[in-house]
Parts: sequence; structure tokens; C-alpha cells
Amino acid sequence: MKRTDINIRDPFVLVKDGKYYMYGSRGETVWGLADGFDVYVSKDLEEFDGPYEVFHRPEGFWADRHYWAPEVHEYNGEYYMFASFKAENMCRGTQILRAKTPMGPFELYSDGPVTPRDYESLDGTLYVNSKGVPYIIFCHEWTQVVDGEVCYMELSRDLKHAIGEPVVIFRGSSPEWTMEGEKQYVTDGPFVYRTTDGDLLIIWSGFAKSGYVQAIARSDNGDITGKWTQDKELLFPDNGGHGMIFENLNGELMLALHSPNNNPYERPVFIPVKDTGHTLIRV
Repeated sequence: MKRTDINIRDPFVLVKDGKYYMYGSRGETVWGLADGFDVYVSKDLEEFDGPYEVFHRPEGFWADRHYWAPEVHEYNGEYYMFASFKAENMCRGTQILRAKTPMGPFELYSDGPVTPRDYESLDGTLYVNSKGVPYIIFCHEWTQVVDGEVCYMELSRDLKHAIGEPVVIFRGSSPEWTMEGEKQYVTDGPFVYRTTDGDLLIIWSGFAKSGYVQAIARSDNGDITGKWTQDKELLFPDNGGHGMIFENLNGELMLALHSPNNNPYERPVFIPVKDTGHTLIRV
């Protein structure tokens, strides 16, 4: 398949053994009933093999809709998928799955969502600090709290469960570019990136006057425990977002996101970016 023929949201790219493994939310089922996730495999980010199903809803699984934002992280020699799920009359949550290879099959690993059971939560991502302590960073959904939040919780070293209470990193209303006076402030798709000078960034998405955008927040102490501020300049202001950063096979940094933000026209887009030492800019 050509990249331009793939209808997914929230693309996430894992680079392994000379190949790109791309996961995402299925465009055709993203807003309704759903039963699985796929991977697409490429050597050039333009021509892809697949889709290959890497997770299929097992009998009795609690969630039957809104299968969103699968991220696959290599951790301690295995592959862990952080994905959001939803059921009627149950809060959305991020659950962790595990596989031995990027091709899956991914099997249920954590005992239900690791995000709080009374939170409408989505878009969990993995962050490991300099001491090797793992955390989940996720969004507390604007549908529940109005001013959407990006939060973190410590995870057990085996990623089985969360430890302690969630801590708010920042809220959707905090940047200057957000639309004042809105009834809700969206926070979507946090992803952690450390610059070559050691600055800790979270790229995330919300809504500005130009539509759905890709933004940058930064910590003042190089860790998630710091005070977070929002960059004035948007990384992508053109009706696209829910991005992540990866290094391509030529050693160049790439921003992956979906654009436009309109179903069923979403497509994975890959944009070269540069690490200036302090921030990320589009090339």
C-alpha cells in the first residue's frame, strides 16, 4: 500500500532491524465499535506492506469501542503496547499489552487500564527517567474535566500497574495560542522527547484558531517533575497532530502525525524536523 492510501489516526512508528513498523487507530472504526489494531511495515515510509493485525479483541475483553492510539515501546527486551479503550458506561482508559516481536500478537498484560478507573483517560505514552523509573503520561479527557489535562503516574518496573496518584503536568488552556473563551480545552497525544542539550519536551495536540495543531511544552528541570511552559511557536499549525518523533534509517529526525484531522481523510504524514539543542523545528 502507498502511505497516501492508509486511513489511520495517531500514527506511531517503531524503527527496528532496518524496517519501520507503523501502528495507529483504524480510521474506519475510530469513532465506533472496534476490535483490533494493525501494523504496516515499510523500508522507505512511502510503500507499506499490510495491514497485519497485531491485536484482536479476545472473548470477554471489557472494551468494545474507541480503540485508539496504540504506541509500541521496546522495554527490557520485549514490546509493550500502550492503547486506549472504551466501553459503554465505563471510563476510557489506557491498558498495556505485550508481545515478543513488533509484529505481535500483542496480548493483554496489565490488569485492565493502568490509568485511574474513574478518569476518562486517553493517549498513554511511556517515559523512563534517568534512574530507570517508568511512568505513564496520559491525558485526562476534556469531556470529563472541561480543561483537558496532561498527567503522569509512576509505573511498577514491570509495567503491570500504576503507583500512587496522578499528577497534573499542564492543562489545555495554558498556551497563548489556545482559543480563549472556549467551553472545552482539548489535550491529545503527549509524546516525550529529550533534546541534545538535555531539555525535556512533550509534544502534544490541541486546538488553535488554525484548527488541530502540534505543540511543544517544556520542563524547567529536565524531568517531568518540573514546571512546564508552552512554546509560542507551533510545531505543526496546519490541521494535523497527535504526533511522535522518531529517527529514520538515515539518522534524520522525523515527526509523524495524522493530517487532515477529518474522518475518513486522515493519512500518516512524515515531516523532517531538527533538534536545535533547545527545541524542535520543522526543516
